Amino acid sequence: MTSDLALDRPDPRRLRAAMFVDFDNVYIGLRRLDPEAAEAFATDPGHWLAELEAGSDADGEFTRRFLVRACYLNPSVFSRYRPNFTRAGFQVVDCPSLTQQGKSSADINLVLDAVDALGADTRYDEFVIVSADADFTPLAQRCRAADRRVTIITASPAASAYRAVADTVITANDLAELVTGGDGGATDALLAEGTESADPAEGTDDTRSSRGGRGGAGGRGEAGGAEAAGPERDGRGSDSGDGAGTTGGTGRSGGTAGRSDAATTREATAPSGTSTPGSLAARRAVLQRVRSADRPVPTGTVAQAAQKADPTLPTTRWAGTGGFLPWLAQAVPELGVAARPSPGYVWDPKRFGEADLPGAAATGPDTDATALQRQVISVTDTPGLSRDNYRVLHTALAEDVQAHPFERAATARRVRDACQEAGAAVGKASVNAVINGVLYVGLELDESVTAEDVAEAWADNVVGLCRGARMELTEADEAAIDDWVGGGLLEALDD
Repeated sequence: MTSDLALDRPDPRRLRAAMFVDFDNVYIGLRRLDPEAAEAFATDPGHWLAELEAGSDADGEFTRRFLVRACYLNPSVFSRYRPNFTRAGFQVVDCPSLTQQGKSSADINLVLDAVDALGADTRYDEFVIVSADADFTPLAQRCRAADRRVTIITASPAASAYRAVADTVITANDLAELVTGGDGGATDALLAEGTESADPAEGTDDTRSSRGGRGGAGGRGEAGGAEAAGPERDGRGSDSGDGAGTTGGTGRSGGTAGRSDAATTREATAPSGTSTPGSLAARRAVLQRVRSADRPVPTGTVAQAAQKADPTLPTTRWAGTGGFLPWLAQAVPELGVAARPSPGYVWDPKRFGEADLPGAAATGPDTDATALQRQVISVTDTPGLSRDNYRVLHTALAEDVQAHPFERAATARRVRDACQEAGAAVGKASVNAVINGVLYVGLELDESVTAEDVAEAWADNVVGLCRGARMELTEADEAAIDDWVGGGLLEALDD
């Protein structure tokens, strides 16, 4: 009988893919975030390439066949990594520095080869650009206009316009988890091909400045990004996946999808009410959309994914349940749901919690978000924490790196726990956003760091994101942002 089932199962689709790796850009960016991950990326490309060869979307499972594997690197600096990529089947293109500033020819060589592939007799279904360089935005637009899937893999902040033209963006945190063989949550997110799943918080990598220059990360930066981390089963706060606000659990927001507070068991398989092919396709599409996202997803977006997979749902009153949220509670009970803040959100409890909802803290009873704060949160996806919660976060991060050597994942977990023990509604995504943001502006997280240092670096980053997003800020606006995201810790520095 097993063999009969295997024969009935359709073979997964095969996508013909072309991958172009801007090695210098990725390695340098990843080294800033996680040196261990940077070395893993450079020394074992076969591992992460194999991880990317399978995935799924609303149409089902697929495999990628990388017909083109091209790597562009500066041989005078990174020649020692050439054999690793050659062994993994890459064509390595030497791109030595051509200017006194050290600018290589990697960009133009990559673009020329990609355009050649776009016009080749072989039709490549997907173009995978491994770089955070926004100069590749026209290339991504050209590929998209030719009806090709575009995936961008970044290891440092990427401009919002660059991310917007991609079908999928694999963020720096996800890439670090992937190349180091991290937890399954990140890998699941990588393997699920998403639509517009770009990291909302990554900005350009062009500028890095001190306090005076306010360069930040430029553009919409990783500063507001969400860590695609794996399951936290320690029972500490909503990030554990078993906490408040998850479907089938007890929720602070009261926005669960029609499940009683006592119903805390998550079904591992689809309920009997979703056994039709259309309903199963809708369930699969919802899981794919939510698990591939780098943050909680608006309920309307998730509902559209379900309707696209099963157009009969609206006409059948969502399979007789009466609406989308009741259907979601029945068909996909393992997801977290909250009706507030508006318009409501759905998330993967293995990676996010209510503290990761947009503006969750800023809309709480402890603060009344100003128009400027709402604009910053909306435009740059800066975590919507209150001033007091930012103070707790900055203090906890400084105290942690004073007591323990900095290690990205472990530090984020400890800081998240410390914040929640202090009564601050700070999710792991917000912690990772601040860690990434201060690293990208050049702060060294070591035992000498103070809470004021963290606050100053984070404020620089946020103002840089605002400027990169072309927000017009007055000096008073900058001062207000400093006071807010700095948690009031910058007052002493200004005195």
